[in-house]
Amino acid sequence: MSGSITLSALGLTPGVAGLALLIGLGLIVWALSGADFRRWVGAVLMGVGVACAMGCTVGQGLSGISTGVSTVSAIDLRQKVDASQQRMADDLKKNSDDNAQLRRSMLDLSNQIEALRNEVAIMRGQNERLVHDVADMQRNLKDLTQGVNERSRKFEPGKVTVDGKEFVAEPAETQEFDAALATLHKGDFAAAQTGFVTFMKRYPQSGYKPSALFWLGNAQYALRNYRDVEANFRALVTAEPDHLRAPEARLSMANCQVELKDVKSARKTLEDLVKTHPQSEAASVAKERLAKLK
Repeated sequence: MSGSITLSALGLTPGVAGLALLIGLGLIVWALSGADFRRWVGAVLMGVGVACAMGCTVGQGLSGISTGVSTVSAIDLRQKVDASQQRMADDLKKNSDDNAQLRRSMLDLSNQIEALRNEVAIMRGQNERLVHDVADMQRNLKDLTQGVNERSRKFEPGKVTVDGKEFVAEPAETQEFDAALATLHKGDFAAAQTGFVTFMKRYPQSGYKPSALFWLGNAQYALRNYRDVEANFRALVTAEPDHLRAPEARLSMANCQVELKDVKSARKTLEDLVKTHPQSEAASVAKERLAKLK
């Protein structure tokens, strides 16, 4: 801006002022001088005028050049500002697009996480169902195994323990013995006698035989079949002298012998009882009976 003012001052304003001053001086000289001198002065004035006019023209040109330079600078600056604004707009748009893409990515990730949670919940439910099903299968298998074992026991021989003796017996064998014993406990001695006799005929080698002889003797004693009682108890102690029921069988034999008025045999049976089973309860009773028989 200061450059433009300097060029104008050197061109237009000094030229006009100088021209006016020279014209004024020329007129004064013109009026005071002669014709030749006037011609000479007129030529000088014309030269000065032309020079001033050229100065004005040059000043105007310089001013125009200054104005053009200023215009070019403003345009260039404007273009730079516009380019900078465009870059800023492009960067802002890119950032906006990037943010939008990031939001979409986060939304997709959130949806994927939710889908995974649903899948985990479904799998957890399926796992719980499988655990429940396995537990049911295990219970069913256990029940089935128990049922098979029970049915097998009905048809397959198994180990049993009766009166301290362990042996193998058929299921039907065990069932028939238990039925006869239950009849005796009900007090139906005649039916119990029949049951035990039938049992021993059907299973003569049964491990139940010593116990069957003992309970048969008890049923017969209640029916007062003393001779049969003595015979069955004697068969028991002869076949199984160390049987759990042997001391009681010997004591019952002695009772039967007393009932049959065979005191001598009764005394001998009681003495044998005390000798063979001295620590038994039956031996204590036998000692008391021996004292009374004397």
